[in-house]
Amino acid sequence: MLSSPHDEAALVKRAANGDADAFGTLYLRHLDAIYRYVRLRVGNARDAEDLTEQVFLKAWEALPSYRQRGLPFASWLYRIAHNAVVDFHRRPSPEVPLAAADHPSGGGSSRGAGALDTIIQESEVAALAEAIRKLPEEQQQVIVLRFIEGLSHAEVARIINKSQGACRVIQHRALSALHRLLTEADHDQV
Repeated sequence: MLSSPHDEAALVKRAANGDADAFGTLYLRHLDAIYRYVRLRVGNARDAEDLTEQVFLKAWEALPSYRQRGLPFASWLYRIAHNAVVDFHRRPSPEVPLAAADHPSGGGSSRGAGALDTIIQESEVAALAEAIRKLPEEQQQVIVLRFIEGLSHAEVARIINKSQGACRVIQHRALSALHRLLTEADHDQV
């Protein structure tokens, strides 16, 4: 559901003036991307859903004071999401196994050979997500925005308020650290 920047700017203006339908359209356009961003950063679906809803609630509340500054509306949403994730990690929480609430249990041999492939893939995704969460905040943000959301260096640089060159350096360091973390995890399992 692509739209022109003018189209989105008009929706933002209408939403800022209290048009709930316009905000609903913005919500639907950006919900999946913001959820994926938050989900990868917090580790489980339930917390990601709660935080994503908080992001859009904060956006709705702050929208009357929103000012277009040459950045896409999504950049503003990602900034709100980043702050929500930072706040989430600051508050104390009970220890819960990684993604315990995300995978249904049960099954057995009746699930077939495809189930093993699915389990292996989910295990690899969980290991990657865990490794990403071990990175410093800025590196996490660049990796998620570049490789999960598919944003360009220019878009990521605007969101994190850095130059494109700095963004590339952060990405390089993050990828090197991820490689090291995943290699260490493989050696620990052997």
